[in-house]
Amino acid sequence: MQNPARVDYTLYLVTDRGILNGRDLFEAVEAAIKGGITLLQLREKEASSREFYELAVRMKMLADRHRIPLIINDRLDIALAVDADGLHVGQEDLPVEIARRLLGPGKILGCSVSNEEEALQAERAGADYLGAGNVYPTGSKEVATPPIGVEGLRRIKDTVSIPVVGIGGIGLHNIEAVKETGVDGISVISAILGSRDIERAAWELRNAWRRQ
Repeated sequence: MQNPARVDYTLYLVTDRGILNGRDLFEAVEAAIKGGITLLQLREKEASSREFYELAVRMKMLADRHRIPLIINDRLDIALAVDADGLHVGQEDLPVEIARRLLGPGKILGCSVSNEEEALQAERAGADYLGAGNVYPTGSKEVATPPIGVEGLRRIKDTVSIPVVGIGGIGLHNIEAVKETGVDGISVISAILGSRDIERAAWELRNAWRRQ
């Protein structure tokens, strides 16, 4: 069981098969792991429950083999069914306090936030970390709110005491500005999975974060 207090949030990969252009999801994730990601989220918005479960079973085996914590997006039932290391919920998903109670204290629980009020509510309800954004415009996922920018990210980080991960439009070109906000890591999709050389893309981001 992963201790939520000891999770390394430096480089958090969120999956999106749509950006792989037909490449194998598991080969792509394994390449990213070899490149240095520290946390993995399986995000499947279009999959059926059966398909999501089967993907999660295989992904849990892969993640365990490399000792990378696996977080399941949205679906508490899938997270419990595969004994994932945690669950990530959004503002429109299961409330954090309910997810916390059903998931149990030994699992990692994350929540997406875009302002200080949401951040405080999630922290008080039992979240272990926050995914804050979108920091910059992004084409990886549909979003209803404008980018919060690095100043919005900084305000969220300064408001809570739990780890905060910046998400949305983050890459090598702006990683320095994101790290200067004091957040604990970055969460990316296209910066890694959209690259032709996934392992190298992950390695470059990991090393860029360490150099700052």
